[in-house]
Amino acid sequence: MKLKLMAAAAAAVLACAAPAMAQPSAADAKAFVESAEAQIDKASAFANRAQWVRANFITEDTQWLEAKANAEQNGLLARLAVAAAKFNGVQADPITARKLKLLKLYAVAPAPNRPGAAEELAGLLTKLDSTYSTGKFAFKGKQITLNDAEDVLAKSRDPAELKAVWEGWHDTAKVMKPDYAEFATLSNEGAKGLGFADTGALWRSNYDMEPDAFAAETDRLWKQVEPFYRNLHCYVRARLSEKYGEAVQPRTGPIRADLLGNMWAQQWGNIYDVVAPKTAASSYDLDKLLVDKGYDPVRMVKTGENFYSSLGYAPLPETFWQRSLITRPQDREVVCHASAWNLDDKNDIRIKMCTKVNADDFRTVHHELGHNYYQRAYQNQPTLFRNGANDGFHEAIGDFAALSASTPTYLNQIGLLEKVPGAEEDIPFLLKTALDKIAFLPFGLLVDRWRWDVFAGETTPDEYNKAWWDLRLKYQGLKAPGERSADAFDPGAKYHVPGNTPYTRYFLAHIYQFQFHRAACQQAGWKGPLHRCSVYGQKAVGEKFNRMMELGQSQPWPQTLAVFSGETRTDASAVADYFKPLNTWLVQQNKGEKCGW
Repeated sequence: MKLKLMAAAAAAVLACAAPAMAQPSAADAKAFVESAEAQIDKASAFANRAQWVRANFITEDTQWLEAKANAEQNGLLARLAVAAAKFNGVQADPITARKLKLLKLYAVAPAPNRPGAAEELAGLLTKLDSTYSTGKFAFKGKQITLNDAEDVLAKSRDPAELKAVWEGWHDTAKVMKPDYAEFATLSNEGAKGLGFADTGALWRSNYDMEPDAFAAETDRLWKQVEPFYRNLHCYVRARLSEKYGEAVQPRTGPIRADLLGNMWAQQWGNIYDVVAPKTAASSYDLDKLLVDKGYDPVRMVKTGENFYSSLGYAPLPETFWQRSLITRPQDREVVCHASAWNLDDKNDIRIKMCTKVNADDFRTVHHELGHNYYQRAYQNQPTLFRNGANDGFHEAIGDFAALSASTPTYLNQIGLLEKVPGAEEDIPFLLKTALDKIAFLPFGLLVDRWRWDVFAGETTPDEYNKAWWDLRLKYQGLKAPGERSADAFDPGAKYHVPGNTPYTRYFLAHIYQFQFHRAACQQAGWKGPLHRCSVYGQKAVGEKFNRMMELGQSQPWPQTLAVFSGETRTDASAVADYFKPLNTWLVQQNKGEKCGW
């Protein structure tokens, strides 16, 4: 998802610092911020479109254009952030003070404030992103893309084939390692110039608390959900061992990463057929329902729009349908990683994804549109407040919608499913959901744990891959399918690393979405199990939710969270509430197993 990069790009298109002032006043601070915002609105259109065009037409020329636009932005942003720091200690009004703080935090990769550095940094980031997006490798005599490889991992049950595809894709990232190391050095130099210890500390400062306090907060949340993850890991490992045998997947120790149906083993739903309960079956298959009902990619997106319309939100603008990329074109290279865009910070909202007619993309459509509706909700905020309450909120909005969209209740409401199954299908449904939602949590945490250590200098380039797999073992209980070569750069095989998108937002989103869902279902008067609740058609819920979204980043996120949920702290108890029946069942299934790794 490119939202934060776009926000950084927009923030970077600012005028150079105001003339030096011996003793700036509160009025000076306000004038500085207002001038900066006016120039953002004027200049961001070109930068956003340069990024959009490069993502949708990857050529040498579009890469050059985007790199040039990003370099100009990053250079200006570095100078602007230094200028904003000159107002430290000024008793500005609360709104101006918050805007000054956000100006210093907007850059995801701050450029050093010296000639040529911004151009070098922007060129590295564009190269890394494009290398990832155009990656291909040989498989069964032909060159295949990541999309092709993902299909094999999802459907094949041949461990030799899975290993070959997994290693093929991960090996495409080797060439990124020197560029990534150079990027990290430059970004750190820029962060230190703004007064931060390193880029990781800058990222952690963006949550209305001190960097160390935020790291501790994520540790607290992980401890809330870790026992459930370990129960799921234990159950899945046993089923994989039964399927493939001890020689491929031992019944104890870590799980082989390529056996879990996803290139990064971040979601395991694709192997539901391997781990499905023996005593209870699901009476429907969403993949099959979508095909049987004649869905195509556009109808998938139309269905997502209909969900938000049912909450009372205005339809998507006609330009959305004219300008979005909804299917993968066959005539050019594009960035297929799904993302949501707002090119004018007003109503030019779009998605970009290579949509397939399957359950995963059905949920992804609801997720990406959540970004668009959030962008539109806060469009009337001042420029520097046009963002999520924090970046976890931005990811959680659409995930909250997807929780409803995943239920058989919703599928029945929109005519995809003729009858809502009874309670006997709760365990299959919850297991399918947990294979995606709970399995994701440790991965959502560890990606930035790796980067924080890289930025802090605790992990050197020679240690990149070892540190990556140490964390994957520690948090996920996973191992690579074979020995990794000395020059491997497996972190680069995940888009958000070369794409430089902070990842803890997704971990937070997997907590917030359940908090939102629980609060919404309570407001709707839902009396049944939380996992069966759909808020489709609940306009009162939609109105209150929109009041939260409209606030953007105008105040500390705990206050914004309280507007909808009444809570002021991130709390994973809603996750436990949602999955309680499944966790009880998993404990029973795991009797006699040696859990842990």
